[in-house]
Amino acid sequence: MCRQAFRYIPLTVVLLTVGGFPAQADLTSEEVLQAIQRARAYLIQQQNAPKGNWTAYHNQPGGVTGLCLLALLSAGDQPDEKHIAMGLEYLRNLDPPKQTYATALQTMVYCKATPKKDRLLIRRNVDLLESWQIREGNRQGAWSYSSQIAPNSGDNSNSQFALLALHEAERVGIEVSMQTWRRALSYWTKNQRQDGSWGYIEGAPGTGSMTSAGIASMVIAAGRFSQDAIVTESGRVQCCGKQRKDETTEVIDRGLQWLGRNFSVNRNPVAGGPMQAARAWLLYYLYGLERVGRTTGHRFIGGHDWYREGAATLVATQDKLRGSWKGSGQMQNNPSIATAFCLLFLSKGQRPVLIAKALRGKQEDGNQHRSDIGNLTHYVEGLWGRDMTWQIIDLTTASSTDLSQSPVLFLSGSNSLQLNGDQRRTLRAYVDQGGFLLAEACCEGTSFDRDFRQLMREIFPENPLRPLPPDHPIWFAETKVDLNHAPEQLWGIDACCRTSVVYCPEDISCYWELGMKKRDRSYPRAIEEKITALHNLGANILAYATGRELKNKLDIPQTIAMDTDDASSRGILRIPKLRHTGGSDDAPSAWSNLLALVGNKRKLRTSSKKILLPLESENLYDFPVVFMHGRRHFRWSPPEREYLTRFLERGGVLFADSICASTEFTSAFQREIKAVLPDGKWSRIPADHPLFTQEYGGYDITKVTRRDPQARSETDPLRAKLVSVSPFLEGLAIDDRYAVIFSPYDLSCALENTPSLECKGYVTLDAAKIGINVILYALQQ
Repeated sequence: MCRQAFRYIPLTVVLLTVGGFPAQADLTSEEVLQAIQRARAYLIQQQNAPKGNWTAYHNQPGGVTGLCLLALLSAGDQPDEKHIAMGLEYLRNLDPPKQTYATALQTMVYCKATPKKDRLLIRRNVDLLESWQIREGNRQGAWSYSSQIAPNSGDNSNSQFALLALHEAERVGIEVSMQTWRRALSYWTKNQRQDGSWGYIEGAPGTGSMTSAGIASMVIAAGRFSQDAIVTESGRVQCCGKQRKDETTEVIDRGLQWLGRNFSVNRNPVAGGPMQAARAWLLYYLYGLERVGRTTGHRFIGGHDWYREGAATLVATQDKLRGSWKGSGQMQNNPSIATAFCLLFLSKGQRPVLIAKALRGKQEDGNQHRSDIGNLTHYVEGLWGRDMTWQIIDLTTASSTDLSQSPVLFLSGSNSLQLNGDQRRTLRAYVDQGGFLLAEACCEGTSFDRDFRQLMREIFPENPLRPLPPDHPIWFAETKVDLNHAPEQLWGIDACCRTSVVYCPEDISCYWELGMKKRDRSYPRAIEEKITALHNLGANILAYATGRELKNKLDIPQTIAMDTDDASSRGILRIPKLRHTGGSDDAPSAWSNLLALVGNKRKLRTSSKKILLPLESENLYDFPVVFMHGRRHFRWSPPEREYLTRFLERGGVLFADSICASTEFTSAFQREIKAVLPDGKWSRIPADHPLFTQEYGGYDITKVTRRDPQARSETDPLRAKLVSVSPFLEGLAIDDRYAVIFSPYDLSCALENTPSLECKGYVTLDAAKIGINVILYALQQ
């Protein structure tokens, strides 16, 4: 079961407090969403109807239209919406493009919007871009402005856009020549400045915009040649091929270090130049900065939360009436171009985090396969039909709040796993707060296997690792896994309301690495099938762990302060849980989390001390409200029933819920309450009862959202509908007040931040509101 050393509630729940305490963060997701909507409205307004284009810039026909469409699509607009459909049709009717920027942007739009319908146009544009790559001279591997190739005409800006387009084309299945990638990788590697930056051309001062272009281009091109996992000529998979940093990794690291040293979201950094003179190209730089953070998995660059800081700058500088931005310098003076860059930053940068890779300081052991979770995330994006991102995080410095920004933490290794006491407590707190730990021993890592098992025994002494049975949802949550190519055994730990730790003692990330690897030949069928099976297994784990529900990136988990309990302290609200044999503490953090929210809502001091109270305790009568939950059958003794009868008749209130809508617990609870108050009438609390309004200082919860798991066949994935309903609470009244209030649908697991596709109950936000309303009602009876 979960310990309660830490108190954690996501910011989304905290922000429920109407007129309550302020959020710790200055910028909210709502402010960003409003800025995005204003920018969308502005760009749509600027579209030329009925043509569907935006006014072209210089000799780039279709370039601005491509940029604006890409920004709108990234913000969530759909290809069948009128303004997008008009824009796409405009691009299709243009003559074949002759400019790199326009060709690249049009290609990215087709890949994002209609990759199947426009496959021939994508193929045409890829062929054009490949033919325009410079193939001789000191700028070999670069691109210039147009199809008119000259050996010394290439630059880093055009080269970046060409690579972005080729990358997106490959992601939708269009082949790009290996030689194109080799030339590009060589070009970007040799053109890095000694200080780690890149300039517009070789010899030019390094800038933030071009260094961002260099880092992202290196990541994209180098990914095609990773030796972290290979298939040998004899048809065998060789995992963990790289045991040390190679040149490309060092080039990327130097670029990140320069960007960190010179970090800014208010100017485009210039190497060796006056920072105050670098406002030109700021918005273009921010567009590139977002790509660096996303492609490298870095939430922080140089210690800066690049998205939060950049979004704060853009929200503050947006023209709130028009919804636009206008930058300084060439091209950014055009508000449509400037607004498109800003919209791309805000919308792409706020993509929710699906999974984070846990590294251990400077050790390379935790990153044997550098593209593994990036490839897995891309695979799941296709299955779920939404954009997501991944991150890396350093276990040696991360707090539990840092870890909690990702719903799933991936821990891999082959060597000895040594974590100090603080790191172990942080890992335990992460799981207690609703996080999910996925671990593997890669590269025949017997030392890691030994140490990980010992670590689990130490931080989860009450719950040992156990083999996951064949009917566990891990095997089918998203799609059924071919067991012929699955790991021999998966292990898990049940913590809180679900399996919260999954461990694989053999390589799986190796096959995620191979999944998106650039191939110069086909793999043997058995290897292809295993790659597919292990991608499906990864998708199942992520679906099970997240319930396919992800937090907005700005909804950072926050720690809520609670009073440490002291026997002599006065004025502290304490509400115990009743001890019973049906799982009285199976969701141990739920009640404490709810009490913290009540305290913040009404400015009350609440106790962090867990009180599991036997019904026969004389202390029962010291409390106005008691709580219970469970998931199994239980039965009270006659003396216990008598104690509860007296408690209720003296004005006390019992509040309870059934964990994951357990019919076994619900049946037992209803039977016992009828035995406690045999003359009372058990009924549903009417939907118009004041308890569901703000009358007692709570919320208007006349409509809430409930998760309803759907019936499935053996081959179907786990699915749950989110339905808007009136709260379903049952109760038993004494005179004109409800003495017993019961939810047959889950509240507790939601309050533990562990959404489950198998758990029938209210979503976290509404579970918190319901709980707060019930407690405030009970305290005023």
